Amino acid sequence: MDQILDAINGGASGDDIAALPIPESYRAAHTLRSEQEMFADVPSNEKDPRTSIHVGEVPTPELAPDEVFVAVMASAINFNTVWSSIYEPVSTFGALDRLARQSEWSKRHAQDFHALGSDASGVVVKVGSAVRAWKPGDRVVVHCNYVDDQDPAAHDDAMMASNQLIWGYETNYGGLADLAVVRANQLMPKPAHLSWEEAACNALVNSTSYRMLLSPNTYQIKQGEAVLIWGASGGLGGYAVQYCLNGGAVPVAVVSSPEKADLLRQMGVEHVIDRKANGYKFWADENTQDPKEWRRLGGDIRDMIGRDVDVVFEHPGRQTFGASVYVAKRGGAIVTCAATSGYMLEFDNRHLWMRLKRIIGSHFANYHEAWQANQLICDGKVQPILSAVHSLENTGEAAWQMHQNLHEGKIGVLCLATEEGQGIDDPEFREQVGVDKITLFRRAGV
Repeated sequence: MDQILDAINGGASGDDIAALPIPESYRAAHTLRSEQEMFADVPSNEKDPRTSIHVGEVPTPELAPDEVFVAVMASAINFNTVWSSIYEPVSTFGALDRLARQSEWSKRHAQDFHALGSDASGVVVKVGSAVRAWKPGDRVVVHCNYVDDQDPAAHDDAMMASNQLIWGYETNYGGLADLAVVRANQLMPKPAHLSWEEAACNALVNSTSYRMLLSPNTYQIKQGEAVLIWGASGGLGGYAVQYCLNGGAVPVAVVSSPEKADLLRQMGVEHVIDRKANGYKFWADENTQDPKEWRRLGGDIRDMIGRDVDVVFEHPGRQTFGASVYVAKRGGAIVTCAATSGYMLEFDNRHLWMRLKRIIGSHFANYHEAWQANQLICDGKVQPILSAVHSLENTGEAAWQMHQNLHEGKIGVLCLATEEGQGIDDPEFREQVGVDKITLFRRAGV
């Protein structure tokens, strides 16, 4: 990889990069099949990614005709990296084995290791024989929708395809590595004004938020609508806030500290709820919710904006879902894409059916949605929410911090990039967008 990195940093042409040999192995953050029972009977919050994530050499697979090799300059941590590393709710080696049954090429994924990571920025270094739109030397970011074109449903909305998977979570050879194997229909242009780590942190969560709030496949917010955003300073919520502000909607941002509330106000959010300061206890005990607390939250929202919210941006799951169903207005919607606090959800169905509300499931984004979301990053309309950066060797610690909710925004990971700030190709546009806006989360340190 040293030869490839030298060529990239030296400004080598695409032809020169294409002529370089691909190494037989490369460095990757990975889990081991032999360790998938290591956390049996360990409470979830005590499962430690620092013991399960290894950083070392893995063998380079053969390249399929519709794939490219990307030299990964930077990547990022997502909740699915945490889930992979703690083998919860299931071991991802089962997903790799199921993928292996799809085709001859898919067999490569069933290995004794799982190279993790569902985000990446880097440089294309080799393309398969069927790749048309990309060439060696292209600077790219990677979105994680792993799908082919042989399911009819995929031609309406790729997320409806029966074989849709998340790259780096349900497939092998992900982005937390020096090299990644990526289908050509996962590639998007790298925002030229961003560094490698700033560019790498967006695709998964930005595209997810875009689909949830702007896509006709889920819910399209309108000017003046009010949106309750849980975890508004986090990886998903930080982009949801920006889409609301850009589109003329009214974000009601829920955070967990005064520092995070101040960060949201710096972003331009007027209505911020500090849930810890307000002391909401939606669960009276482990098995019983407290509707009085739902009503208290609803009252606080009405005191702020004078009405109920039109839509709830939901991803915590079990901890908040009952409250989310309650506080949405009559005829409103709850759009959900995850369940980080637990996926077995409970709510009072009377508040759903009698008040004509909707629950809308949303999962990542199709290629068009991801491309549109990335274009808004490229245009400087949406900013990265990078809050911390680690080295690839420190991936386990980065995943531990996400598992323990010790971060806000996104945690970046340097792979082939040797330090932060590399890869900025358009410094003039960066100044035009505003360095303070781009680096707000990084500087806030919350």
